[in-house]
Formats: sequence, structure tokens, C-alpha cells
Amino acid sequence: MPYVDRMQKLRDIFKNASIKYTGKSYVVLIGVENQSDIHYAIPIKNMFYDVMAYGNQVKKTAKKHRREKDTATSDEFLSGFTKKDKLIPVITITVYLGTKEWDGPRKLSDMFGDVDEELMPFIPDYRINLLAPREITDFTGFRTSIRQLFEVLKNAYDKEKMQEVLQNDEKFSRVDRETVEAINLFAGTDIDIDEKEEVIDMCKAWEEQKNEGRELGREEGRELGREEGRELGREEGREEGRIRQAKVTALKLQKKGHSIEDIAECVDFDEETVKKWLVS
Repeated sequence: MPYVDRMQKLRDIFKNASIKYTGKSYVVLIGVENQSDIHYAIPIKNMFYDVMAYGNQVKKTAKKHRREKDTATSDEFLSGFTKKDKLIPVITITVYLGTKEWDGPRKLSDMFGDVDEELMPFIPDYRINLLAPREITDFTGFRTSIRQLFEVLKNAYDKEKMQEVLQNDEKFSRVDRETVEAINLFAGTDIDIDEKEEVIDMCKAWEEQKNEGRELGREEGRELGREEGRELGREEGREEGRIRQAKVTALKLQKKGHSIEDIAECVDFDEETVKKWLVS
């Protein structure tokens, strides 16, 4: 499956969720907007979706009235909506799948500049419904594999906490393939997924990934050590060669009658070292 298609499929996981209300005879439309990045104009984006949803309801109602010709007054005819018609409430939930803390606006007024306080009561505001894993403190209310995804996203920045979560929650021993793919995509992990497996033991996969990382680190360390050893050997060889050449030069200068002081300055070694060379 192409990467873009797979990413879209994973982002649509949450849109399969449904909410049923009992005890009252009304329906609420739930829309889910998934964000892997912080959207700094999200109130406008979600407000547009909500207005479109309400507008479509009005259009459908008006179309029904035109077909049935049942509007009682000219006002109702022009509106396409009667006094008895009702809208279905629309709730848009923004599911933020990033690992950074959300620092974007949470309501329309957060996007305003300086506004006179006296005007604020007259300016309609719009608040988003934000679901951000890093802000969740209790995951027990989640009944599907979304819980595992959210817990990983909350702790993705802290490897020790991630380890603790995986070890203490047995649900991570059986995680469906799509959720693990979503975890890899949004949390930046690299958990191996066997093409034949539909259920993955994340606890085991996490440990294997850590062990592979440690072995890779050790191998890189060994190679670095070997390279440093080779470089050290080359450096020592260069130093030995420099000393040998300095000794030869010192002896030649001594034969020509130069003083110890002049020879030391010429070969760039201290006088005591040069004396030892010439005596031996």
C-alpha cells in the first residue's frame, strides 16, 4: 500500500467510532478531525466544518419542504425551514496525534489581537473540542485499541515511562496491526511488523527493538574504537619518525660544532632531551 494511502487509512481509524445515546430520543453527529501537526487556525477550520454540516441540514430540509409543498407561511417558504424544524447538533472533535504539547488556539478568541473588553460580549466565540493524548491522565475510559495508541503518544518522549507502560498493561501484548502501524507513524517508533501477523506483542517487539539498538550501538562503538586505535597508531608512528629524524639532525649539527642550545632550538626539543641523544 502506498505511504500516502496508508497514512490516510490510519488517520481515519477514529472516524469508525460511533456514539449512541439512550434515554432521550435525539441524535448527535460526531465529526473527527485528526491532526498529526499543530494547526494554528484550527478553530476556523472546525467552525467551517460545523457550519457546512448545519447548512447541509437546512438544504435537505428545504428540499423536502419544496417537494412536499408543506410550508405554511411566506417566511417559512423563503427560509426553507419551519418553526417546528430542528437541527441535529454537530460536535467536531480534534484528535491531536502529535507528541509535542499542543500550543495552538483552543477557541476563536485566542486568535484575536487586542480587542476592547467592552466589545467581547458581542463577538461570537467558537471553542474546539481537543483530544490530546499528552493531556490525558486517565486512559481507562477508552475501550478500544485507541487507548494503546494514546498511551504511547503520551509517553513517546520519555523512554523510561514508555517501558513502564508497556510492562504494566497486558493489553500491549495483543495489539492489532493497524494500531501498531499508527504508533510507528505518529510516535516515530520503528517496531517491526511481520506481514503475516495481525496481532503484535508490543512488549516483546519493544524489547527486541531496544536490544537491536544496543547491539548496533556496541558495534558502532567497537568500530569507532578500532578507528581510534588505528589513528592512535598512525599518530604514534608519526611521532616516532619525528624523533628519529630529530636525532639524526642533532648529530649532524653537533659534528659541525653547533652548541646544545642551538641544536635544541633547531630540532624543536628541549636541551635535556638533546643532551641524552648526543651522549647515548
